[in-house]
Formats: sequence, structure tokens, C-alpha cells
Amino acid sequence: MRTLRGGASPVMIGRESELRRLARLASAREPAVALIAGEPGIGKTRLVHELLATVPAGTVVLVGQAEPGSLSRPYEVLLDAIDGRPEVDEEQLAALADARRSPVERLHTGLAILSDLIGDSRAVVVFEDLHWADSESAALFERIADQHGQRLLIGTYRPDEVSRRQPVAGLLARMERRHVVTHVRLDRLTPAQTAALLAAATGAPVALRAATALHHRTGGNPFFLEELLRALPGYDVEALVEQPLPWSLADVLRRQVDDLEPVSHRIVEAATVLGHRIPFDLLADVTGAGEDELIAVLRDLVTRGVLVESGEDEFAFRHALVREAINDQMLGRQRRRLHEAALDVLLRAGASDPAMVAHHARGAGRYDDMVAAARSGAALYLSIGSAYQALQLAEIGLDEVPDDTELLAAAARSAWLAGLLDDALRYARRWRDLAGTAADRAEALYLLVRLAWETRVTDEMRAATQDIETLIAQLPPGAGQARAMTAIAQSAYLRDDLDAALLWADRALAMATEFDLPDVRMTALLEKGATLAERSQTAAEGREILSALVDETEKAGEWVLAARALNILMSEPPTAPAEYAEILERMRVDAERAGFESLAVATWFQGRARLAVRAGDLRAAIDALEEGRTLDRGYQRRGRWADYHGVFLAGLYLEAGELDRVEQLIADLAALPSNPPPVIPSLTFHLACRRGDLPRAEAAMDEFVEALADQPWRSGEQAHDLVSAALEIGLPADRLDRFATTLLDADVWDAYRTLVDAQLAEAHGRPAEALAGYTSIAEAHILSPSVRGTVRVGAARCLLAADRRAEATAEAEVAASRLAQWGGWRVTQLAQVRAQLGMAPAGAADAVIGPAALTPREREVAVLISDGLTNTELARRLYISPKTAAVHVSNILRKLGVSSRTEVARFVGGVS
Repeated sequence: MRTLRGGASPVMIGRESELRRLARLASAREPAVALIAGEPGIGKTRLVHELLATVPAGTVVLVGQAEPGSLSRPYEVLLDAIDGRPEVDEEQLAALADARRSPVERLHTGLAILSDLIGDSRAVVVFEDLHWADSESAALFERIADQHGQRLLIGTYRPDEVSRRQPVAGLLARMERRHVVTHVRLDRLTPAQTAALLAAATGAPVALRAATALHHRTGGNPFFLEELLRALPGYDVEALVEQPLPWSLADVLRRQVDDLEPVSHRIVEAATVLGHRIPFDLLADVTGAGEDELIAVLRDLVTRGVLVESGEDEFAFRHALVREAINDQMLGRQRRRLHEAALDVLLRAGASDPAMVAHHARGAGRYDDMVAAARSGAALYLSIGSAYQALQLAEIGLDEVPDDTELLAAAARSAWLAGLLDDALRYARRWRDLAGTAADRAEALYLLVRLAWETRVTDEMRAATQDIETLIAQLPPGAGQARAMTAIAQSAYLRDDLDAALLWADRALAMATEFDLPDVRMTALLEKGATLAERSQTAAEGREILSALVDETEKAGEWVLAARALNILMSEPPTAPAEYAEILERMRVDAERAGFESLAVATWFQGRARLAVRAGDLRAAIDALEEGRTLDRGYQRRGRWADYHGVFLAGLYLEAGELDRVEQLIADLAALPSNPPPVIPSLTFHLACRRGDLPRAEAAMDEFVEALADQPWRSGEQAHDLVSAALEIGLPADRLDRFATTLLDADVWDAYRTLVDAQLAEAHGRPAEALAGYTSIAEAHILSPSVRGTVRVGAARCLLAADRRAEATAEAEVAASRLAQWGGWRVTQLAQVRAQLGMAPAGAADAVIGPAALTPREREVAVLISDGLTNTELARRLYISPKTAAVHVSNILRKLGVSSRTEVARFVGGVS
């Protein structure tokens, strides 16, 4: 664990309430998360230092700091925290640092290391300077927050240095929505607190004039105040005010090294160039200092408080501001020479860290070495799924060679994988424009088509497709032409032109086979398998192609293709939940290997929700989507499916009858620019039907049908949901039939078509026809358990209409098992059928239901209802209040299992 920075004051001033809040969290029995925010020098580290001094003996304390510049090694913060701990397993440590392992393997290794260190003990884990953290460290912080046990997880950061290009931006948003986070915002000291700090540091009260002057000079920044006292010892505070004080923190920090010997100056300046972590051997090589000489200088710098010994043979500046202040006063030539020396040492040693090589090459002005390191580093980070680091390195290289197509390709791909679609589009367009070969241009266009689709830039997608068609005509048969064919196949698939997609995929496959192009072949197989899987008639063939492709792409290390293929395989409901869960986890691992954010986060939680739906567990499905929505804010970026979590979740809320939540989600979705046109009106129609608002439902239906005209595909699941809603509100028969025709097409799964036809037949008074339809699909695999439960309920109603009560009862029992963990309107329909059959509510103890369940007063009211009396008339006739009459009516409807007063009449004979 690295050494924490201290302060000049023996006591901390002005942070008492913040310290108490953190101490309560540290002593709690439950896990807790705290985020400490503030400007540089405001006292974030000092607050953590004071907290750690209060924790009980036996508490495991781990403190790690991120590397400035955001180009640190993956898991930098954890590696910093465990540095020098002999109890850390060497094999686990090697696995954590092994770039050949996937991000998910390394993440689990990091969690295992922490688990072994902490065990069942109380723990405080601190990630300092999250604004500099690498993406892997940010992911690890998030996973630690999910762990159970008596542990406090603390992150510190500078709010002004957080931007959307840094992993911490997404981390902070997700932590806020997923956890109960204690936010500690440190502000500058007040004049009174400044006086108290000065008194504590000097051991004597301070005159108001002196405290006010120093507060004005330092702005109430505690670090500035402490460094001012440290830099000018021997003066009392009042005399200090009379001195020619530095007007900036940088000035006061630089004074700490002004009186160093020349050799010590040279060494401390070299240290500022080497970065946050300063290895002894590297500093010796760069400065040419002997071991004894270097030890003496470092001891002096530690004594002065400039450096701290942060690990074995490793040093760090006491505060990042100290390093910045010394570095800023150096001449540019000095810095270049030191960077060059560091670069030469790294290159001679065969450095495996391209980010560090690129950093020193840039500082040395050796741009050829910088570009070479940026190219190799971007490729390396892409290969291990570190998309953010790959993008940063590619951009370093592009600063020098903006027209380098290799770097543009890396920048475009890494930005796409990281979900930064605007950046990806910009780089992909430039890559396409500057591509030097036809094959390279085809690669750029392939990505550009995908990006244009995801960002809904339809004109650009169309133009890119036309460019590819022109390119094919100009290219000779071979790699370039074959790759261009896969791009057109992808474009056609994304535009739902499945016939064209299949044609171009087959052409690309033939050429890939002829010219032995394995990469093109795998891409073409992906497009072909995806296209075939879209149609029910060819879905089995498509899934077979994709299943074989997954094994092939994983062996080849083509993780993006593997993850996409697995994602498509999950689109069909699973035969066996265990198999589906295995595919889902496999997709997540491959997506994380590729750094593919949307599949690793968003799609994984959607898959969990689908798995819960297939298990018939509505609450678990909702929980999975709600968790996924808090973790993934990608839908807030410009993209084709702006918030598919929200659309999916709204559908589940409609299933559960949580209508107010649906209303809020519709409002949230309407505020986003990227929803497909049918989304909002379809949800609005469904909600209006469930609320019984016929005018709103009819208006939304008209808007939905108009939007649906431009959508070339149909969904049988959606058709069933919306027809069910329309039946509940009593949509006129002619409108209902036309609506159902609009919702279905030839490619809809047969089971859904049969279900909708059965619903319509029942609504039109043809129970025998409806029963035949329901019976034929009662165990159709494509239907989820909840839908199969509704099929059984429909069959029971039809049997009841034919007075086949025993068979109806059997159907209702099966429906109850299908809907045991469901809710909402499907369960309500089941309860009505069971009541009509005189059965107890599903899951309840046996009870009398039906006419026999009515009390004498309710029987009297039921007879009057059958005569057509309103609630007011009932109240007048029976000498009760209208409110009491309404309660009687509600109880009667519930016990008889009917939904309207007119249906009570057929039970009156049994009542009387």
C-alpha cells in the first residue's frame, strides 16, 4: 500500500462533519460506498488519512492511486494498492498483469485477490484520483461496490477533470443509480476555518488581519496554506504577511526545491518527467547517478516532503501538484532531453508498455517512435478489449499523423466499441476518404454502414452502400471485392432487405472460398446466419451456421464476431434455460474480450430479463432490466435503439399492471431523439387500453398504424399484446380485424398467428373455432410460459361456454402453474375464469367462489343489479350510501368472476 500524503497542520480543520459521516460508514455492518469530490489541494487525501486513523484494529486497509494521464496499465489502482504485500499470490498477480488474458478473467482475478486479502474482516478500500483511472480499474471499483461484507469503498476525484471521454464519467453515473452513495463534496475553507488551521499549525492564536490576508492570498485552499507555512519556516504568521509571498500554489511548491544542490535538482526534475511511479532503477538510468548518490538525494527529498517512498524501490511525489509545479518551471529542452533518456532506456530494455513509450516519445519530440508506439499500442489494447486506452493511444498518434489510416482505423473501431459513436463516425469517415487500397476502403465502409445504422444517419448509410456497390464494380475479384460484398450484405440486413442480404453474403462466401480468405469468410457467415435467423422458415439453418461460427471465431480471436453471433443466437427463446444462460455468459465474456460495451452490459442484462421471462418469473425479469438500465447509459448517446431497456421494461410494466411507471417511461422515451417511429404510439395505445381510455387509445392506434407502414417486419409477440389490449377496451370489431391484419405478415411465427386468430374468433363469438386454435398451440415452444398460460385461460373460457366445466377446470389448473410467478392482466383473466368455475383463487386455500360466496345482502344487491339499477338507485332503495352500494357491487363482481354489471344477470337464478 502506498504512503498517504499528510499535511502541515497536526489536526484537520473544517472537515469534522465529513469525517464523522465516513467513520459511521466504516463502522457499519453493511457495505457502503462514498465518493469524495473536490479541487486539487482541497484535502481529499487528508480526509482519507484521518479516517484510516480511526478504524478499528484488524481492519484491512487498501489504498491505490490512479496514474496521471489516463494511459496507465490496466488495473493500475489495484496493483498500486497491493504493491509490496507478501500475502498476494504470485500466480494471481501474474494473471492480473497478463495482457493475453481476457478482461473478464483479469477482473475476476482482481476480485479474487481482494477477497483473499479481506476475507471476513472489516475493510476500507480506497481508489484515489478516479478521474485518472483506467477503464479496467473503473470496472473493478464498480464490481467491488457489488460485494457483500463489512467494507467501505471510497473513491476520490476532481469534478472539473471528469469528461465523457474518461471511464470515470460512466462509473459515477452508474454508481449513483445503482447504489446508495454517500457524496462528500469538500469546499474551500472559510476565513474562520483558515484562522483555525493557522492556529493549529503554529500552536498559537492568529490575529484576524493575518488570517484574513492569508485566506485572501490562498483562496482558502488548505494545501496552499500548509505549503506556504512549510516553505517559509521561522516566521510567525503576522510577520509572514509582511513577506513578499508567492501568489500561486505553484510558486510556493517550487520554493521547496530552490536550494537543492545541482545534482539533486537534476534528479528531482528527471523524476517529474518519469510520471507518478518512479522506479529507482529507471531514475538511475535516466540520470546516470550512482546508487549511493541517488539514495542520498532521494533520502533528502523524502525528508523535505517532496517525495514519499511508495513501494519497494519505488517513489512518488507527495502530491501531484508538487510534481506539476516543478515540471512547469523546467525549460522545454530540459524536458525533451529527459524524455529522450527515458525513451532510450525503455527501448533498450524492450519495454512492453507502449503507452509509456508513446508518452516519452512524444515528450522527446521523437515522433516516429511515438507513432510506432501508438500503432502497436492501439492494436494491443484492442486485442485485449481495452477500448478506451486503444482510443487514447490512437489519438496520440493522430495528433502527429492525422492522415494515418492504420491509426484512423484503430480510432474508429475503439470509439465504436466504447460506445462513442460520434467520434467513431468522424474517424471512420476520414479513414474511408484516405484509404489507400480498395480492401482498406471496403473495411472502412463496412464499419461506416454499421455506425450510420446505429446513429440513424440513414442518408449516410444509403450513400455508403452506394459507394460499396461502385467499389465492387471497380475492383478485381479478390479480398477487396469480397470484403465489399460483406459490407453490402450487412447494409441490406440492417435495412431489413433479407433477400439482398442473403444474396450478397453467398457471393462473398463463394469468393472467400475461391481466394482462401478466412477473415472474410467468417464475416460473410455471420451476415448469412443472421439473415436466415430472421425468418421462422430458415431460423434453424441460421442458428446452425452461427453456432459453428462461434467456435471458429473464438479460436481465431475474433471476439467481436463471436459476440455478435452469440447475441443473435439469443434472439430465439431457449429450449433449455441452462443452455440459454450458458450462451448469455459466453456472449458477455466474448464482448468483454472485445471491449464491446453495448453487448457486455446492455445486451447481457436484456438477456437475463429474457431468461427470467422464459422461466415465467415477471419480477426477476423486471429487476434485471432495472439493474441493466442503471448500469448502461449508452441510450443517452445518439444511437439507433435509444433506450431498448426502456422499451422492454415498459412492456414488462404493462404485463405487471404498473401503469404509472409505464406513463413515466413513455415520457422518458419521448424525450430521446432516437426511438423507432412505432415505439411511442404502440406503448401509448397499450397503456390507454389498460387504463380504459378509448379516445386516447384510438388516436394512438392511428399514429401507430401509420408509423408501422414504413417498418418492413412484424412481431407476433407485439401483435398478441396489442390485440389483447384492444380486446380489453372493447375496440369495435371491424377496427379490431383491420388492426390485427396490419400487425401480422407472412414471416411471423405460426404460433403467434394462430393465437391472434383464436383471440379474434373468441371475440366474434366462435368459441369452437377459438378452442381449436388455442389447443393447437398450448405447448408451442416459441411462446413464453406466461403466454401459454393465457392460451390455457382462453381454452378454459371456450370450454366453459360449451358447458364442459371439468375440462375447463383442468385448463385453468394448468394456466395457474404457468402464471404462478406472473401478474397483471393475465392473472386477472385467470382469476375471472376460476371464479366462474367456482374455484379458489390460484395459490389460495380452497374457498367457496361464485354465487354461493355471496352474503345475503350481496344476493339482494345482485338481484337489483340485474334489474338495471345504478349505484344511486341501489342506495335509495336499500337506505344505504352510494359509497356502500359501490363496495357491494365491487365485491359481487369479484366473487362472480365477471367484469361488468350486465354479466351479473346470468347468475341471478342461482342467487335467488
